[in-house]
Amino acid sequence: MVKGMANAPRRDERDHRHVGEPKDSELSACVRKMLTQYFKDLDGEDATDIYDMVVANVERPLLEVVMHHAEGNQTRASELLGLNRNTLRKKLTQHGIE
Repeated sequence: MVKGMANAPRRDERDHRHVGEPKDSELSACVRKMLTQYFKDLDGEDATDIYDMVVANVERPLLEVVMHHAEGNQTRASELLGLNRNTLRKKLTQHGIE
């Protein structure tokens, strides 16, 4: 054991969880898998703005699917998402979803 690591949480190396953490949802597992692959594909190249990249790539399909489920009703969609309706409208505009 590495000195100073005695109190560090142990990890289950098979799925990258700390021992005792609940299992990921399928969505979390998918994001984890894709980000792991992303870093492999970089092959040592530098990466920047990963947070914004992930949010942008998840937010648009999230909005599209929820809007479809709500049959275009922004009030219902905002309730489903737990967002203020004005915030939803702003995000729809940002992503070019009308």
